[in-house]
Amino acid sequence: MIVKDGVSRTGLRITTILVSMVLGVVAVILCSSILLFLNRYRSAMVQSALTSSDQAVSQVSNTVGNYLQSMEQAMSLVEWSLLESADNRNQLLDAFLTFRPDVVAVTSYSPSGKMLDCWCLDREPREVIYQNLSFNLDRARASGGAYMTAPHVESIFEGYYPWVVTMTVPLESGNQTAWVSLDLSFSSISTYINNVSIGQRGYCFLMDKEGNIVYHPQQQLLYAGLKSEDTTSLASLADGAYVNDTVIYSVTSVADSDWRIVGVSYVDEMVNRSFREMIRLSLALGVVMLAAAVLTSFLLSRLLARPLRGLADAMESFETDADHFTYLPVGGTREVQELSGSFEHMVLRIQRLMTTVREEEINLRKTELKALQAQINPHFLYNTLDSIAWMCEQGRNDDAVKMIHALARLFRISISKGHELIPIAKEIEHAESYLQIQKYRYKNQFTYEFDVDPACLNYYCNKITLQPIIENAINHGLDLLVDEGRITVQVRQDGEDIVFDVRDNGVGMSDELIQSILQRGPEDRTGIGIRNVNDRLQIYFGKQYGLHISSEPDVGTCVEIRMPKIQEGDYETK
Repeated sequence: MIVKDGVSRTGLRITTILVSMVLGVVAVILCSSILLFLNRYRSAMVQSALTSSDQAVSQVSNTVGNYLQSMEQAMSLVEWSLLESADNRNQLLDAFLTFRPDVVAVTSYSPSGKMLDCWCLDREPREVIYQNLSFNLDRARASGGAYMTAPHVESIFEGYYPWVVTMTVPLESGNQTAWVSLDLSFSSISTYINNVSIGQRGYCFLMDKEGNIVYHPQQQLLYAGLKSEDTTSLASLADGAYVNDTVIYSVTSVADSDWRIVGVSYVDEMVNRSFREMIRLSLALGVVMLAAAVLTSFLLSRLLARPLRGLADAMESFETDADHFTYLPVGGTREVQELSGSFEHMVLRIQRLMTTVREEEINLRKTELKALQAQINPHFLYNTLDSIAWMCEQGRNDDAVKMIHALARLFRISISKGHELIPIAKEIEHAESYLQIQKYRYKNQFTYEFDVDPACLNYYCNKITLQPIIENAINHGLDLLVDEGRITVQVRQDGEDIVFDVRDNGVGMSDELIQSILQRGPEDRTGIGIRNVNDRLQIYFGKQYGLHISSEPDVGTCVEIRMPKIQEGDYETK
């Protein structure tokens, strides 16, 4: 808020409004665009993560499917070999084991579940097998066909415990062999599954359709209870990709088996990390765009606001100094040019009106001065004639004649051909004539002295300026004084001013009386001459000029009269 000349001026600049509007619109559009973009981007990132996880899991599923397919092909060769004679069978299986080093062992079982034969390169089974993890009689009987075990440790050899998965197939050849089992090394598949990573922390594991974990790369943590998998819920899901809070699950069934591949990845690293990077990038881009909008709006506002600001400055200059103001029209848009032209027309009209008003004020001031002068002359004439009458009553005719001559000189100077301002030399002569008149009346009860700087005599002053002050000093300062009175009139220069000092050694006056003398109205005849002198000086020269009275009771009074230096020829313009 700007306060000037007691008027509160509030309001926003057009620059502020324009910049605020542009920034507001840009900010809303930018925020909406960024939020919409980030929402679409996150959805795209989630979909990309789902696709990436699903592709990784599908690749694992294909690899495991190929593994099982090769296992079925191997089992077909084993079944065909068992139909040969003993010698041919042994040769065929030895050649098979040599050709397929990933096959750990081939075993056959009787209807009662007793192991009949075991084919393994360079290894013989234990004589006493406490537990055969590769064959389960109850499951073999219940399956009614081929079945596959979960990965387990081969336990039929001494000092050799490979990680295998077993496929068991029933035989219908009619001989004593009821089932044949093929133990295939699972290390290649487990290594492959361990090396599969979906993101930095994602992984895959193998389970069956019932939700039992077949293989997990973090199997030890599962056994220790430090990690768990909700396989029950995963078993109920169809093949596909799912997002569960912060985890992405991808489920794919292995072809021609009961196994399912489950891929686990994390939204935080698959989506959120890239999403946070995109947020930072979007914010940086938004800041750049916002800064560009600020710069653009600022330049645009300057283009529009500069002419208006120039017009406002011109109005302020005109308000400060209307007399010497010269307006130069401003450019800009058509509306600003029209406003500028109207202001120029208004300035010219106001200046013409001011000239007219000033001329009328000068005439009014002259009228007021004449009215004040008319108040002084009768007052002085009354006092002087009263003194002459008193002398005549006392028989002092010679003194009365001299007073009348002095009065004539005094009135001749007072008339001054109608001029308000007269040379200071004439004003001094006028004051001296008045003092001579008063000295006759008071019969030399006071003395007077003039101390005038000769350089001041040619300057001009208001006529009848000293006489009312001297009259007041005689009537109110010296009249009641017992001792001889003294009046001193001093005229001196003070910079660009002329100063008159009228001093007396009279009874003095209080500050309250001084203020009342300067404020009395025309109906109060006491001190009217001092009031009129002060009013005339201030009307003519301004409030900084006039009278200043300083007095001390029983010491005396000093009246200082201050006016500017006025030379002949220029006083009519003052």
